[in-house]
Amino acid sequence: MIPKQTVDKIIDAAHVEDVVGEFVTLKKRGANLLGLCPFHGEKTPSFTVSPVKGIYKCFGCGKAGNSVNFIMEHLQLSYPEALKWLAKKYNIEVVEREITPEEREQQTERESMMIVMQYAQRYFSDTMHNSDEGKSIGLGYFVERGLRADIIEKFQLGYSLEERNAFSNAAIKNGYQPKYLVKTGMSILSNRYVEGNEIIAQDIFDRYAGRVMFPIHDDGGRVVAFGGRTLSSDKKTAKYINSPETEIYNKSKILYGLWLGKKSIQNKDTCFLVEGYMDVIAMHQAGIENVVASSGTSLTIEQIKSIHRFTRNIVVLYDGDEAGQKASNRAIPLLLEEGMNVRLLQFPNNDDPDSFSRKVSTEEFQTYIENNTSDFLYFKAKKLKDETKNDPIKRATVIKDIVENISLIPDNIIRSIYIKECANIMEMEETVLQTEVNKLRRKASGKQQKVSNDTPPDDFVPPEYAGEQGISQEQTIEEDIFKFEREERDLLKLILNYGGLIVVTHAEDEDSNKHEVEITLAEFVFMELERDDIKFENPIHQTVLDEYVHELSENRLPAVQHFLMHQNPVISTFAVNNAITNHTLSPHWEKRFSILVPDEIHEAKKNAEKILFSLKARILQSYKKEKDELLRTSSSEIIDELLVEIKKLNALIERVSKLLGRVVIR
Repeated sequence: MIPKQTVDKIIDAAHVEDVVGEFVTLKKRGANLLGLCPFHGEKTPSFTVSPVKGIYKCFGCGKAGNSVNFIMEHLQLSYPEALKWLAKKYNIEVVEREITPEEREQQTERESMMIVMQYAQRYFSDTMHNSDEGKSIGLGYFVERGLRADIIEKFQLGYSLEERNAFSNAAIKNGYQPKYLVKTGMSILSNRYVEGNEIIAQDIFDRYAGRVMFPIHDDGGRVVAFGGRTLSSDKKTAKYINSPETEIYNKSKILYGLWLGKKSIQNKDTCFLVEGYMDVIAMHQAGIENVVASSGTSLTIEQIKSIHRFTRNIVVLYDGDEAGQKASNRAIPLLLEEGMNVRLLQFPNNDDPDSFSRKVSTEEFQTYIENNTSDFLYFKAKKLKDETKNDPIKRATVIKDIVENISLIPDNIIRSIYIKECANIMEMEETVLQTEVNKLRRKASGKQQKVSNDTPPDDFVPPEYAGEQGISQEQTIEEDIFKFEREERDLLKLILNYGGLIVVTHAEDEDSNKHEVEITLAEFVFMELERDDIKFENPIHQTVLDEYVHELSENRLPAVQHFLMHQNPVISTFAVNNAITNHTLSPHWEKRFSILVPDEIHEAKKNAEKILFSLKARILQSYKKEKDELLRTSSSEIIDELLVEIKKLNALIERVSKLLGRVVIR
């Protein structure tokens, strides 16, 4: 358990713009920062960060919260895990008290799997550096490949012994449960023999025996998987084995090297895309860190979106052999469709980044990359034009391929420029290419028939987390479910912002004499709700209300920040969406048109009364509707009783409506 003082220190240090900036490239937009949302796919930024308020909100998908919530959501961590992650980032020492057996039992399965992977990384690195087999075979392999000691340490490389269950036995001996070794994919459970339906014995052995190990990190820096390369010359043995899909590892979302390269990608505003682990490592050794590789799979849309959060400029450095060309041809359409600016680089003599880097000096390697990247469409058009000079049929096929690629580009202006340039290169009429591109786009548009979640690019102005605009999507859904949604939310919004405001109300003493008393606005609202035994229908709203009441019961008057930074994401998300005051009218307009608008704080009590009366009126209307329905279906014995109840409800509704200034028409 992390002490409260440490929690407060972590939250104070974890500025939301710094934390989010680890995973999203943010650009200044007024007082706020804007970027691509990491929680849903979008090409137009709708993810807004407010450094002043210490919060973020996506106006596309509705995700919102503070720096701790962001880490919890993005890295799928529990609250304590997120705090520890932030503490490590800001070099804050966390001294936890000893947890009880009951608390230990409550540790999540996901957390247990992460702990196993951390142990595995340490074990393989230690084995490579401190065992005879590890030093001679594992470390010897990396040294032979020309890797420096600092690079080996940087990528946490290791070695798994030839002995089939060396890792599994060591892990179990150190207290790690076999079920988590199996769930992470680090070990395999095999049945020795079965008698009937009964398993007589089981054997656990290592997935990666006799391999050099490449830890795969998520973009939060946690080891979630491994790639293991065999050093055997046996052709029947798979060259690489990668971790299977697990609860903590989705290979279609993870990019090898992103954790170490994301800062450089942001700074350089470019990402190099390569094929393998050693390609990434070789480029780091050559001083180029803005590089990633797909993690044991073909490039996916999810991986491209991960890159797009940091930059839209990408250079593809796949191998020059046939397999590399096929991989490049698969990746390029996906990159274009996601709005990426794609450039290509091909190494001479079918080299890849790893092999080429070992043939030249670091300076020569960097110079080659700087001087030989070219826009992929120009590269492709020129290359294929040379290859099809005397074959008109093949030339037509090539042109169709280029046109298909151009049609995938979402930006109209960029697409038009490519059509013009490629028409010149291919010595064709521009209008012909334009017509073909239009045909393909219409065809694709007809197939897609789906609504985009992206917000409009041109007229998007992020509101200051205020008013109905910031919660409209969420609100529309909820109001279909909860009848009193608006009143509940508006009451909470008032007390979160002005709960400590002193207001004057009337109270009666034991002799029924009325007196003016001063209480907080929050106490006034709670008193009114309690008087009529009103509970909020929306459980989210009731949770926030209960938290406020709890704080008051502890003689604490909670400020908005208490809710914005709350460890319960339900509470903090609600606060982000609702605990911000409305915009005030510009002084320029007040002066020019003599418009006087009272500040919300001065109208707080009046607004609270109005909302309370509205809530009570709607509750009474709901009761009356139930009685009316019952009247139509009930037996004659209880009709008189129902009529009396309905008459009382009508009287109450009329009384409340008068207080609201409404006219009741029957």
